Amino acid sequence: MKLSHLSLFACLLASSNAMALSTDQDQPVYIDSDSQHLDMQSNRVTFLGDVKLKQGSINMNADKVIVIRDPKDGTIQEIEGYGDLATFSQLTDDGKTLYGEAEELYYKMVDDQLTMIKRAMLSQDDSVIRGSKIRYRITEQKLIADGQTGDRVSTVLQPQAAQN
Repeated sequence: MKLSHLSLFACLLASSNAMALSTDQDQPVYIDSDSQHLDMQSNRVTFLGDVKLKQGSINMNADKVIVIRDPKDGTIQEIEGYGDLATFSQLTDDGKTLYGEAEELYYKMVDDQLTMIKRAMLSQDDSVIRGSKIRYRITEQKLIADGQTGDRVSTVLQPQAAQN
């Protein structure tokens, strides 16, 4: 049953040919927070307190954000966001908004993969999928959603979006 929800949502995303905004990864990352803690040995910067991150059309809001950089070349490898509900949004090349929220967000820059854990939700075009864990490869438009024991994956497809 989970697979049918997933395939319906995947068809919805694929039908709009919505690719993440292709210029986002080439943009600088801007972060505002109440405080920051730099650990040069582990190449991690921790931002605390009403953290707002922006890179091109990507926006992340969280109580705590950790940025992990490659020790060799300084490129950002991963951005982690934590909060009562941390949020992530990104425009697609066709101008639509992909929106996600969860207690834990993990955005792996190299793989262009967003993983959302605990009370995870991902929406686009008023269609929504919810589960305990959602993994979404943004550029490839591949999604896997899982429920925990006793929980199910829930999907809502809007009629106008399903007809496209």
